Amino acid sequence: MEGFGLSMKKISRRSLLLAASSTAFAAEEKLWAVYKGKGKRIVLISGDEEYRSEEGLPQLGKILSTHHGFHCTVLFAIDPKTNLINPEVSNIPGLEALHSADLMIIATRFRELPDEQMRHIDEYVHSGRPIIGLRTATHAFEYKDTSTSQFRHYGYRDKTKWPGGFGKQVLGETWITHHGHHAVQSTRGLIAPDEKQNPIVRGCEDIWGPSDVYTVTKLPSPAQPLILGQVLEGMKSTDKPIEGDYTIERQGKKLSKRPNDPMMPIAWTNSFAGRSGKSARVFTTTMGAASDLVNEGLRRLIVNGVYWSLGMEKKIPKRTKVDLVGDFRPTFFGFGKFRRDLKPSDFA
Repeated sequence: MEGFGLSMKKISRRSLLLAASSTAFAAEEKLWAVYKGKGKRIVLISGDEEYRSEEGLPQLGKILSTHHGFHCTVLFAIDPKTNLINPEVSNIPGLEALHSADLMIIATRFRELPDEQMRHIDEYVHSGRPIIGLRTATHAFEYKDTSTSQFRHYGYRDKTKWPGGFGKQVLGETWITHHGHHAVQSTRGLIAPDEKQNPIVRGCEDIWGPSDVYTVTKLPSPAQPLILGQVLEGMKSTDKPIEGDYTIERQGKKLSKRPNDPMMPIAWTNSFAGRSGKSARVFTTTMGAASDLVNEGLRRLIVNGVYWSLGMEKKIPKRTKVDLVGDFRPTFFGFGKFRRDLKPSDFA
C-alpha cells in the first residue's frame, strides 16, 4: 500500500504539472488565433502599421480553414504591456508554430524583432519549406545601423550579407518606391500574356484593389511574373487606366513617368534555396492590404498561390471557393488607423 501511495503521489504531481503547463499554454494561446483544420498547417504572420494585416490575415485564415480544411494559426504584433494587438510594435509571440508549419505567409512591415523571435523565422526560411509574401513583405524587416542583431541582414536596406534583405533575397524584390500614386490611384491586376494557363491565375479574371502598384526593378532569373499591375486614374474599380505621362510631386520634386508603360509585376513565383540546400517555392504579391481582400479575384489568386506553394496545384479547380467567412468590413489603410483594444480572440 505504501508503494501504491508513492505511485499515486507521483501521478498526482505529474498531473498537477501537466495541468499547470496546459493552463499556461492556454493563457499564452490567447495571443494568437487558431482556425482548425485537418489539412496542411499554415502560419500567417501579421504586423504592419499601415495595411491592416491584423484584419486581413484572420479573414484569409478563416477562408483557408473553412473552405479548404487547412489548419491556420494567425500571429499578431502584440503590446507586451497589455497583450492587445498593436501593429506598431516589434513583438510577435507564437512564432514557435513555424516549427511544425507546412507554409509561412508573411505580411509584416519594417519589423525589428528580438533575436529569440527572429530565430524561428530564420530557421523556417532556410528549411526549404514554401513561403508566401503579401504587400509589405518585400520590406518585412528593418534594422537600425546600430543594431547588433545576428539577423540584421534580413533588413530591406542591407548591402553586405543579403543585399536588399529578405525581400530581395527570398521573395525576389525589396522596397523601392510607390509606382502608382499612393491612396490616389488604385490597381487593376491583369494576367501576364504568357501565364494564362498557369493554375495560380485560374479563375482570377477580375483583380482590383485600392492599394497602389509598387515599383519592381528586376526580378531574379527564377522568378516568373504572373499578374501585371495596371495603374488606374482613381480609387474605383471602374476608373480608367492612366494613359501616357503622369506627373507627381514627391518630397518637393516633380516626377514624370508612364506608369503603364511598362506595367509592373504585382504577383510572381520564385524559388529560394537556403542553408538546407532545399529549394523552396515562393509566391509573392504586392497587393494584399486588408481592403484589397474584399476583391474575390485577389482572394482567389492568393488561395491558388497557397495550393501551388504546397505542391498541390493539381487540386486547383476552375474557380476556387473563396467566399468571405463572417462579417468582413476591413479598416481602410493608413498610419495610426488600426482598431484599438483588440485581442486575438476578437478574430475567433
